[in-house]
Amino acid sequence: MPYKERDISKMYHTMGEVTTMFGVNHSLIRYYEKEFDVLQPKKNKKGNRYFTNEDIENLKIIFHLIRDKGYTIQGAKDHLKNNMSETKDQQNILNSLENLKKFLLEVRDQL
Repeated sequence: MPYKERDISKMYHTMGEVTTMFGVNHSLIRYYEKEFDVLQPKKNKKGNRYFTNEDIENLKIIFHLIRDKGYTIQGAKDHLKNNMSETKDQQNILNSLENLKKFLLEVRDQL
């Protein structure tokens, strides 16, 4: 059986890492945290926020709804309340397609 490299992923991401991932300011992430109940980052004694992978997936969904689809904040809240499982499935499909595209572009560049 060939050796397979283990994929190491972090359990928690800092606020700085999350803002870099999404290319936004800290204030926007804090605002979305107040507005959307699905975002529940852990806080330490100093008040630093630590985001789980689930929080990051929820942020991806929120950014997709607001930026790409043009939902308002209230519209995005309503959509998440009524269609959370369906929206997560769609986001998983989008992530899979993005990974496939990245892989295909790497293969093309190697040819």
